Amino acid sequence: MNTNDSATQQPLVQIRNLQKRFGDVVVLDGLNLDIEIGNHVAIIGRSGSGKSTLLRLLMTLEKPEAGTICIDGEYLWHQQQNGQLVPASLAHTRRVRGKVGMVFQHFNLFPHMRVLRNVAEAPRLVLGLSRREAEARARELLDRVGLSDKADAWPQELSGGQKQRVAIARAMAMQPQIMLFDEVTSALDPELVGEALQFLRELADEVSMTMLLVTHQMHFAEQIADRVIFIDSGKIVEDDEPAVIFHHPRQQGTREFLNAVLSPADD
Repeated sequence: MNTNDSATQQPLVQIRNLQKRFGDVVVLDGLNLDIEIGNHVAIIGRSGSGKSTLLRLLMTLEKPEAGTICIDGEYLWHQQQNGQLVPASLAHTRRVRGKVGMVFQHFNLFPHMRVLRNVAEAPRLVLGLSRREAEARARELLDRVGLSDKADAWPQELSGGQKQRVAIARAMAMQPQIMLFDEVTSALDPELVGEALQFLRELADEVSMTMLLVTHQMHFAEQIADRVIFIDSGKIVEDDEPAVIFHHPRQQGTREFLNAVLSPADD
């Protein structure tokens, strides 16, 4: 892998033979995946199948046992030295990780910071923006997610749906090349889920950003994604367009999973 002009023709994310285990439990088992620029990819699967672990590896919150991840033509966990792949320095990994943003299940807002500072802090500290530049970017993003009037609020004063939008604005403030969403409706009250999903659908339509979404909301996955991946036991079992995955799955494991999670009225 290199960073010359040919890298622009490669997928934005390339994952090869990725392995992750926790003790004796194999969570990802030789996983291979390409994500093209601008793709909206939904990942579905049973609990414990490795979906969220994959996102955590992309965010360097977990370290793989084997395999490689490349983002925009650069290795995440490795770097080339004298023609050989060697473990990456911390500085290298942090720099490449800067191309990735993530919205977590519980949003992880800083409770001691008002909304504006929650969004502006990382661009100022990590990207080196001035306070004025960082706050201007934060206000623009808060306006985009419909929360310009909440800039001076504390996180605890927000609803779950509002916290989710602030978390999205905070991730977008770093201008990542790919955004990861990990079950971002799971922490919401049931009555807020529909509103949150509609907002994410609108965001996906408005922003030409590459997205990787782990979700248990099957209809949401069908509507927002141009690719759906079904992971089972740490392997990609099926990878296709939503219409194929949800209505004409080719694999028995996919059919069994969907039969278990979709009611007859949903199918």
